[in-house]
Amino acid sequence: MWLRFIHGAGGYFDDRELADGLGVAVGAAVDMPHIPEDDMSFEAWAVPVRHMVAAMGAADLLIAHSFGASVLLRVLAEEARPVPSRAVLLAMPDWSPQGWDIEEYAFDGREPVQSLSLHHCRDDEVVPIAHLALNSARLPSARVHEHPSGGHQFNGLVDTIAVDAIRDR
Repeated sequence: MWLRFIHGAGGYFDDRELADGLGVAVGAAVDMPHIPEDDMSFEAWAVPVRHMVAAMGAADLLIAHSFGASVLLRVLAEEARPVPSRAVLLAMPDWSPQGWDIEEYAFDGREPVQSLSLHHCRDDEVVPIAHLALNSARLPSARVHEHPSGGHQFNGLVDTIAVDAIRDR
């Protein structure tokens, strides 16, 4: 079993501790490819995310953080696939006019077939907690987890997220 982890923008090193901690907590090897930030276009990020999703096995877990979560959401909505069956999205920004208003990244598609969990911390100083409500409105089937603290890197919440990631297995 692999934990496929998609880091946030400029977060390859910052997200490493979170990804590795989650890997230990769920008992999985971590696959977190480095997506360079020299090209921040949606498509530049979507290509490696599509490759990662296509390489997943049925037992693999999928977790994405921040900007990477918003790219993953759009990739999952592109086509119905049996694998992965679920994804955990951490501190995902909302790019609609109600959020950060950047059309290139905005999700306006149909809800993916995967079971989704959204996690966000009230004290996130990078992506405001208001984005959780915006995303949950667009994804009414998603499980929503609002944490009182943990910041953008979910400090102290690895075990809680891990329990959610392996839920329903």
